[in-house]
Amino acid sequence: MGAALLSAGAALAPAGTAAASTVTAGRTTVDYVALGDSYASAPLVPTQVDATCLRSSRNYPSLVAQSRSATLTDVSCSGATTADLTAPQADGVPAQLDAVDRRTDLVTLTIGGNDIGFSTVLGTCAQLTATDPAGTPCRTHFSGTGADRISDAIARTGPKVAQVLRGVHQRAPHARVVVVGYPDLFPDDGVGCTSKTVPLAMGDFAWLRDKEKELNAMLARQAVKGGARYVNTYTPTVGHDLCEPTGERWIETFAPETPAAPVHPNATGERVMASAVEAALPRHSWHL
Repeated sequence: MGAALLSAGAALAPAGTAAASTVTAGRTTVDYVALGDSYASAPLVPTQVDATCLRSSRNYPSLVAQSRSATLTDVSCSGATTADLTAPQADGVPAQLDAVDRRTDLVTLTIGGNDIGFSTVLGTCAQLTATDPAGTPCRTHFSGTGADRISDAIARTGPKVAQVLRGVHQRAPHARVVVVGYPDLFPDDGVGCTSKTVPLAMGDFAWLRDKEKELNAMLARQAVKGGARYVNTYTPTVGHDLCEPTGERWIETFAPETPAAPVHPNATGERVMASAVEAALPRHSWHL
């Protein structure tokens, strides 16, 4: 379990420097820029094309670009927060918004999880499980005093997402902007699967599910307010969370059996996210 948690932390933290990957698929006038964190970059999903940001050639932006024969500039990066959209990330990774300009036709954005410290929350939950494996030690830790610290963090992140969307529109006033939500990580029915590979207390699964839904709801609200389209990747992935068996699981456990970062989408999960984005895009016109 300790190794899995270390892997989770590594998947959310950049190391070294590398240029953003740009993929061109055929002749096209569509200029697509992908922004976001590890749920967009797909750490450890084959094939990794950027060691700094742990970015995959089979992440959802790459799949959407290939489907649309678009020119993709993918600057999504593991560990990114909203601050890394407007200022350089650690180890010299440029501000992601630097990739967006007036020529940009499409922008996708997945962000917010690192702003609320979700990987740290999961690590804390895992450590607390032994104290009350059948109870709710994590929920008690974060909300036992009456104030829910995760809900407060989500509320504080909303204005930051709004600022990012304003920055995108300022740089690319004619672009279609899509905010892509997070997939279903935990059982939607709230029934847990406490084990060595999923070291979470049984009673905490429903609380963690609710916190993720709360994060996605905030992103949906900010998208509407900020002149963007929200893409729901949660619903299409229900029933394929980290509690499902290998082959049916699109979100890996704390100890992945399929190449992916812990508690992140595997290649199938990224394909399903790509399909959700595809369904939200117009067939012919790229402009709002």
